[in-house]
Amino acid sequence: MAPRALVAPDSFKGTFDAPTVARALSEGLRGAGWETDECPVADGGEGTVAALVAALGGELVEVAVRDPLGRRVRCAFGLVSGGATAIVEMALASGLALVAPAERDAWRASTAGTGELILAAAGSGAREILVGVGGSATTDGGAGAIEAIRTGGGVGDARLRVLCDVEAAFEDAPRIFGPQKGADRELVERLEQRLAAFAATLPRDPRGVRFGGCAGGLSGGLWAAFGAELCAGAPAVLDALGVDARMRAAQLVVAGEGCLDEQSFGGKIVGELVRRAGAAGVAIQAVAGTSRLSQDAAAQAGLQRVWTASTLDEIRAAGRQIGRACAPS
Repeated sequence: MAPRALVAPDSFKGTFDAPTVARALSEGLRGAGWETDECPVADGGEGTVAALVAALGGELVEVAVRDPLGRRVRCAFGLVSGGATAIVEMALASGLALVAPAERDAWRASTAGTGELILAAAGSGAREILVGVGGSATTDGGAGAIEAIRTGGGVGDARLRVLCDVEAAFEDAPRIFGPQKGADRELVERLEQRLAAFAATLPRDPRGVRFGGCAGGLSGGLWAAFGAELCAGAPAVLDALGVDARMRAAQLVVAGEGCLDEQSFGGKIVGELVRRAGAAGVAIQAVAGTSRLSQDAAAQAGLQRVWTASTLDEIRAAGRQIGRACAPS
């Protein structure tokens, strides 16, 4: 009987989505004699809707919303469990990928489109709305989303659950994430002042709350305005995908990420996969577009080995190399 590998990559952001990476790795592994279980994953950021809808047998509902700069864009939310649960991915409406590098404006970028997505999900009749956050272009503390939701009549009896990709606090979002959204030091200070002023207007203060700084403070804003539950995205997604049982049926786990660094183990998907593989007693290796970890550092973190690959051919080749290197003797 051929050995079995659980192939569980996240997206290579800006390059390949998680299902594409999973297919390429699986092709390489199968070429080396392995059976594969393709399990594209996400941590609440890019690819969360696709991963959960595919795994749980749901449907996609397309709507038109505003992008971070107010332009109309079409995107989709997911419905699963017979429509009882909706899945919203804020990156589809308010993501950095929607804004060209020359257009990035950390002050102007708004989460209004994410609010419109949440409204549409509530309007579908869903009783629970999962909001995946990560990869945002915004640092508005969720102000745009909150205004859009309130203007649209609120979410009714629907319960909001935010799948968070980092543990940062609300007030730390500008300092930690502002620079990647185009903010210089002066603008970071202005954004901090704006968030502090906005926090004072909310029904409860989001500052200091764990997970409150995700997506430029969107998570904290939704917690403060609508009582949203904040939870770690990676464990929630992996639980929904049944990863623990799928690991126990495998002899190897292959993770994947566009950029692997120390942050990959701070609540991100690779770190959670490593933790679960260790608990299951299954070896885990990773393929990354780029890696900022030495092999020793990767081994200390729990990865058997890291391979780098930036094209689909290279990803397939990495799958073959992993399959050959890990073939049972």
